[in-house]
Amino acid sequence: MTDLSSPNARSDRWGKPMRGWRLWLYTIIFEADTRAGQLFDRWLIALILVSLVVVAADSVEALQRRFHLVFFSLEWLFTVLFSVEYIARLTCVRHPLRYATSFFGIVDLLAILPTYLALLFPELHALIDVRVLRLLRVFRVFKLAEYVSEYQALGAALVASRRKILVFLSVVLMVVVIMGTVMYVVEGPRNGFTSIPTSVYWAITTMTTVGFGDITPKTDFGRLIASMMMLLGWGTLAVPTGIVTAEMTFRRVQPPQPTTRTCHECLTEGHLPQAIYCQHCGAPLPAYQQSGGAGA
Repeated sequence: MTDLSSPNARSDRWGKPMRGWRLWLYTIIFEADTRAGQLFDRWLIALILVSLVVVAADSVEALQRRFHLVFFSLEWLFTVLFSVEYIARLTCVRHPLRYATSFFGIVDLLAILPTYLALLFPELHALIDVRVLRLLRVFRVFKLAEYVSEYQALGAALVASRRKILVFLSVVLMVVVIMGTVMYVVEGPRNGFTSIPTSVYWAITTMTTVGFGDITPKTDFGRLIASMMMLLGWGTLAVPTGIVTAEMTFRRVQPPQPTTRTCHECLTEGHLPQAIYCQHCGAPLPAYQQSGGAGA
Protein backbone atom coordinates (compact mmCIF):
# COMPACT_ATOMS: atom_id res chain seq x y z
CA MET A 1 0.00 0.00 0.00
CA THR A 2 1.34 3.44 -0.93
CA ASP A 3 2.32 5.74 1.89
CA LEU A 4 0.62 9.03 1.03
CA SER A 5 2.60 10.82 3.71
CA SER A 6 5.84 10.47 1.73
CA PRO A 7 6.97 13.21 -0.69
CA ASN A 8 7.01 10.81 -3.65
CA ALA A 9 3.45 9.66 -3.01
CA ARG A 10 2.27 13.26 -2.74
CA SER A 11 3.97 14.18 -6.03
CA ASP A 12 2.28 11.20 -7.76
CA ARG A 13 -1.07 12.21 -6.32
CA TRP A 14 -0.88 15.89 -7.26
CA GLY A 15 0.86 15.36 -10.60
CA LYS A 16 4.42 16.48 -11.24
CA PRO A 17 4.79 18.49 -14.48
CA MET A 18 7.13 17.06 -17.11
CA ARG A 19 8.89 20.18 -18.40
CA GLY A 20 9.00 23.95 -18.62
CA TRP A 21 8.53 26.66 -16.04
CA ARG A 22 5.95 24.60 -14.12
CA LEU A 23 8.56 21.90 -13.48
CA TRP A 24 11.01 24.60 -12.32
CA LEU A 25 8.38 26.06 -9.97
CA TYR A 26 7.38 22.60 -8.72
CA THR A 27 11.01 21.77 -7.91
CA ILE A 28 11.35 24.91 -5.78
CA ILE A 29 8.04 24.55 -3.93
CA PHE A 30 7.68 20.81 -3.40
CA GLU A 31 11.18 19.30 -3.55
CA ALA A 32 13.07 20.04 -0.33
CA ASP A 33 16.09 17.93 -1.35
CA THR A 34 17.32 20.74 -3.60
CA ARG A 35 19.10 23.92 -2.55
CA ALA A 36 16.35 26.13 -3.97
CA GLY A 37 13.68 24.04 -2.27
CA GLN A 38 15.36 24.28 1.13
CA LEU A 39 15.80 28.05 0.75
CA PHE A 40 12.12 28.42 -0.13
CA ASP A 41 11.09 26.33 2.87
CA ARG A 42 13.22 28.35 5.30
CA TRP A 43 11.85 31.67 4.07
CA LEU A 44 8.29 30.36 4.22
CA ILE A 45 8.75 29.07 7.78
CA ALA A 46 10.11 32.47 8.84
CA LEU A 47 7.17 34.20 7.15
CA ILE A 48 4.64 31.96 8.91
CA LEU A 49 6.24 32.52 12.32
CA VAL A 50 6.36 36.31 11.88
CA SER A 51 2.72 36.38 10.74
CA LEU A 52 1.67 34.42 13.84
CA VAL A 53 3.54 36.90 16.06
CA VAL A 54 1.66 39.76 14.37
CA VAL A 55 -1.71 38.01 14.88
CA ALA A 56 -0.89 37.43 18.56
CA ALA A 57 0.31 41.02 19.09
CA ASP A 58 -2.82 42.38 17.38
CA SER A 59 -4.94 40.66 20.05
CA VAL A 60 -3.29 42.77 22.81
CA GLU A 61 -5.54 45.81 23.22
CA ALA A 62 -2.78 48.26 24.14
CA LEU A 63 -0.62 47.24 21.17
CA GLN A 64 -3.61 47.17 18.85
CA ARG A 65 -4.50 50.78 19.67
CA ARG A 66 -0.93 51.98 19.21
CA PHE A 67 0.12 49.98 16.13
CA HIS A 68 -3.22 49.35 14.43
CA LEU A 69 -2.07 50.67 11.04
CA VAL A 70 1.18 48.68 11.20
CA PHE A 71 -0.63 45.45 12.07
CA PHE A 72 -3.24 46.08 9.37
CA SER A 73 -0.57 46.67 6.72
CA LEU A 74 1.47 43.63 7.77
CA GLU A 75 -1.63 41.44 7.77
CA TRP A 76 -2.39 42.41 4.20
CA LEU A 77 1.25 41.89 3.21
CA PHE A 78 1.21 38.37 4.63
CA THR A 79 -2.15 37.65 3.01
CA VAL A 80 -0.89 38.72 -0.42
CA LEU A 81 2.31 36.68 -0.08
CA PHE A 82 0.43 33.57 1.07
CA SER A 83 -2.08 34.09 -1.75
CA VAL A 84 0.74 34.16 -4.32
CA GLU A 85 2.17 30.98 -2.78
CA TYR A 86 -1.24 29.28 -2.86
CA ILE A 87 -1.81 30.19 -6.51
CA ALA A 88 1.73 29.05 -7.38
CA ARG A 89 1.10 25.65 -5.79
CA LEU A 90 -2.15 25.20 -7.72
CA THR A 91 -0.49 26.32 -10.95
CA CYS A 92 2.58 24.09 -10.89
CA VAL A 93 0.79 20.76 -10.26
CA ARG A 94 -1.08 18.81 -12.95
CA HIS A 95 -3.99 18.05 -10.60
CA PRO A 96 -4.71 21.35 -8.79
CA LEU A 97 -8.08 20.17 -7.46
CA ARG A 98 -6.42 17.28 -5.63
CA TYR A 99 -4.03 19.66 -3.91
CA ALA A 100 -6.79 22.16 -3.13
CA THR A 101 -8.84 19.46 -1.38
CA SER A 102 -5.86 17.96 0.49
CA PHE A 103 -5.20 18.79 4.16
CA PHE A 104 -2.46 21.32 3.44
CA GLY A 105 -4.41 22.82 0.53
CA ILE A 106 -7.33 23.51 2.87
CA VAL A 107 -4.95 24.95 5.49
CA ASP A 108 -3.43 27.23 2.84
CA LEU A 109 -6.90 28.50 1.98
CA LEU A 110 -7.87 29.02 5.63
CA ALA A 111 -4.68 31.03 6.15
CA ILE A 112 -5.76 33.70 3.65
CA LEU A 113 -9.57 33.49 3.62
CA PRO A 114 -10.41 35.57 6.75
CA THR A 115 -8.72 38.74 5.51
CA TYR A 116 -10.62 38.64 2.22
CA LEU A 117 -13.90 37.87 4.00
CA ALA A 118 -13.45 40.91 6.24
CA LEU A 119 -12.83 43.06 3.14
CA LEU A 120 -15.63 41.73 0.95
CA PHE A 121 -18.26 41.40 3.66
CA PRO A 122 -17.74 44.12 6.30
CA GLU A 123 -21.16 43.35 7.75
CA LEU A 124 -19.80 39.99 8.91
CA HIS A 125 -18.20 41.79 11.84
CA ALA A 126 -21.69 42.24 13.24
CA LEU A 127 -22.26 38.49 13.14
CA ILE A 128 -18.77 37.03 13.59
CA ASP A 129 -16.53 38.16 16.41
CA VAL A 130 -13.16 39.37 15.15
CA ARG A 131 -11.51 36.77 17.40
CA VAL A 132 -12.99 34.07 15.17
CA LEU A 133 -11.12 35.56 12.21
CA ARG A 134 -7.93 35.64 14.27
CA LEU A 135 -8.47 32.00 15.17
CA LEU A 136 -8.70 31.10 11.48
CA ARG A 137 -5.51 33.03 10.76
CA VAL A 138 -3.70 30.92 13.35
CA PHE A 139 -4.29 27.98 10.97
CA ARG A 140 -1.07 29.20 9.37
CA VAL A 141 0.80 27.34 12.08
CA PHE A 142 -0.33 24.04 10.51
CA LYS A 143 1.56 24.98 7.35
CA LEU A 144 4.76 24.49 9.35
CA ALA A 145 4.06 20.76 9.55
CA GLU A 146 4.54 20.46 5.79
CA TYR A 147 8.06 21.85 5.97
CA VAL A 148 9.49 20.38 9.17
CA SER A 149 10.38 16.71 8.75
CA GLU A 150 10.18 16.02 12.51
CA TYR A 151 6.51 17.02 12.50
CA GLN A 152 5.91 14.56 9.69
CA ALA A 153 7.74 11.79 11.58
CA LEU A 154 5.64 12.44 14.69
CA GLY A 155 2.44 12.52 12.66
CA ALA A 156 3.32 9.24 10.94
CA ALA A 157 4.08 7.62 14.32
CA LEU A 158 0.73 8.78 15.72
CA VAL A 159 -1.14 7.41 12.71
CA ALA A 160 0.73 4.09 12.84
CA SER A 161 0.03 3.63 16.57
CA ARG A 162 -3.56 4.90 16.51
CA ARG A 163 -5.08 1.46 17.11
CA LYS A 164 -2.94 0.80 20.18
CA ILE A 165 -3.74 4.25 21.56
CA LEU A 166 -7.45 3.74 20.84
CA VAL A 167 -7.44 0.41 22.71
CA PHE A 168 -5.65 2.04 25.65
CA LEU A 169 -8.11 4.95 25.75
CA SER A 170 -11.03 2.52 25.69
CA VAL A 171 -9.57 0.76 28.74
CA VAL A 172 -9.18 4.13 30.49
CA LEU A 173 -12.80 4.95 29.64
CA MET A 174 -13.97 1.69 31.18
CA VAL A 175 -11.94 2.37 34.33
CA VAL A 176 -13.35 5.88 34.85
CA VAL A 177 -16.93 4.66 34.28
CA ILE A 178 -16.50 1.80 36.76
CA MET A 179 -14.73 3.94 39.37
CA GLY A 180 -17.23 6.75 38.93
CA THR A 181 -20.08 4.33 39.53
CA VAL A 182 -18.33 2.94 42.62
CA MET A 183 -17.84 6.47 43.99
CA TYR A 184 -21.52 7.22 43.41
CA VAL A 185 -22.39 4.21 45.57
CA VAL A 186 -19.74 4.94 48.23
CA GLU A 187 -20.17 8.71 48.60
CA GLY A 188 -23.71 9.31 47.38
CA PRO A 189 -25.59 12.57 46.72
CA ARG A 190 -25.00 13.86 50.27
CA ASN A 191 -21.27 14.32 49.46
CA GLY A 192 -21.75 15.91 46.03
CA PHE A 193 -21.81 12.74 43.91
CA THR A 194 -25.39 13.41 42.80
CA SER A 195 -25.43 11.10 39.76
CA ILE A 196 -23.31 8.59 37.88
CA PRO A 197 -22.38 11.11 35.12
CA THR A 198 -21.25 13.58 37.81
CA SER A 199 -19.22 10.84 39.47
CA VAL A 200 -17.65 9.88 36.12
CA TYR A 201 -16.73 13.56 35.62
CA TRP A 202 -15.00 13.47 39.03
CA ALA A 203 -13.19 10.25 38.05
CA ILE A 204 -11.87 11.84 34.83
CA THR A 205 -10.58 14.96 36.59
CA THR A 206 -8.98 12.82 39.30
CA MET A 207 -7.32 10.35 36.93
CA THR A 208 -5.90 13.17 34.81
CA THR A 209 -4.57 14.73 38.07
CA VAL A 210 -6.46 17.97 37.35
CA GLY A 211 -8.61 17.86 40.48
CA PHE A 212 -10.72 21.01 40.31
CA GLY A 213 -11.87 20.48 43.89
CA ASP A 214 -15.54 21.16 43.18
CA ILE A 215 -16.32 17.58 44.24
CA THR A 216 -14.27 15.81 46.92
CA PRO A 217 -14.76 12.47 48.69
CA LYS A 218 -15.62 12.70 52.39
CA THR A 219 -15.43 9.06 53.47
CA ASP A 220 -12.22 7.15 54.16
CA PHE A 221 -13.01 4.54 51.52
CA GLY A 222 -13.73 7.28 48.97
CA ARG A 223 -10.40 8.94 49.71
CA LEU A 224 -8.64 5.60 49.27
CA ILE A 225 -10.24 5.18 45.85
CA ALA A 226 -9.27 8.75 44.95
CA SER A 227 -5.65 8.11 45.97
CA MET A 228 -5.51 4.96 43.82
CA MET A 229 -6.91 6.84 40.83
CA MET A 230 -4.38 9.66 41.22
CA LEU A 231 -1.52 7.15 41.18
CA LEU A 232 -3.11 5.39 38.22
CA GLY A 233 -3.36 8.72 36.46
CA TRP A 234 0.41 8.96 36.10
CA GLY A 235 0.31 5.73 34.12
CA THR A 236 -2.26 7.15 31.71
CA LEU A 237 0.30 9.79 30.73
CA ALA A 238 3.20 7.36 30.35
CA VAL A 239 1.57 4.62 28.27
CA PRO A 240 0.62 6.67 25.14
CA THR A 241 4.03 8.36 25.26
CA GLY A 242 5.73 4.96 25.31
CA ILE A 243 3.60 3.70 22.41
CA VAL A 244 4.42 6.68 20.18
CA THR A 245 8.11 6.66 21.18
CA ALA A 246 8.43 2.97 20.31
CA GLU A 247 6.83 3.60 16.92
CA MET A 248 9.18 6.52 16.20
CA THR A 249 12.20 4.40 17.19
CA PHE A 250 11.03 1.60 14.90
CA ARG A 251 10.70 4.01 11.99
CA ARG A 252 14.11 5.54 12.67
CA VAL A 253 15.90 2.22 12.07
CA GLN A 254 14.08 1.58 8.78
CA PRO A 255 16.08 1.59 5.50
CA PRO A 256 16.76 5.02 3.91
CA GLN A 257 13.71 6.48 2.20
CA PRO A 258 13.78 7.74 -1.40
CA THR A 259 14.28 11.48 -1.86
CA THR A 260 12.49 13.93 -4.13
CA ARG A 261 15.55 14.49 -6.36
CA THR A 262 14.68 14.39 -10.06
CA CYS A 263 16.89 13.25 -12.93
CA HIS A 264 17.21 16.17 -15.39
CA GLU A 265 17.40 13.76 -18.34
CA CYS A 266 14.45 11.37 -17.86
CA LEU A 267 12.62 13.10 -14.95
CA THR A 268 12.71 9.93 -12.83
CA GLU A 269 12.51 10.63 -9.10
CA GLY A 270 12.63 8.56 -5.91
CA HIS A 271 16.40 8.04 -5.73
CA LEU A 272 18.11 7.06 -2.47
CA PRO A 273 20.15 9.73 -0.64
CA GLN A 274 23.48 8.08 -1.52
CA ALA A 275 22.63 7.70 -5.24
CA ILE A 276 24.99 9.51 -7.64
CA TYR A 277 23.54 8.36 -10.97
CA CYS A 278 19.95 7.93 -12.13
CA GLN A 279 18.63 4.42 -11.58
CA HIS A 280 16.73 4.61 -14.88
CA CYS A 281 19.00 6.24 -17.48
CA GLY A 282 22.36 6.49 -15.67
CA ALA A 283 22.68 10.27 -15.96
CA PRO A 284 24.42 12.14 -13.09
CA LEU A 285 22.01 13.30 -10.38
CA PRO A 286 22.01 16.73 -8.70
CA ALA A 287 23.78 16.76 -5.35
CA TYR A 288 21.60 15.66 -2.44
CA GLN A 289 21.06 18.44 0.09
CA GLN A 290 20.60 17.04 3.61
CA SER A 291 17.49 18.66 5.07
CA GLY A 292 18.20 20.76 8.13
CA GLY A 293 14.71 20.33 9.57
CA ALA A 294 12.69 21.43 6.59
CA GLY A 295 10.88 19.07 4.36
CA ALA A 296 8.24 19.63 1.72
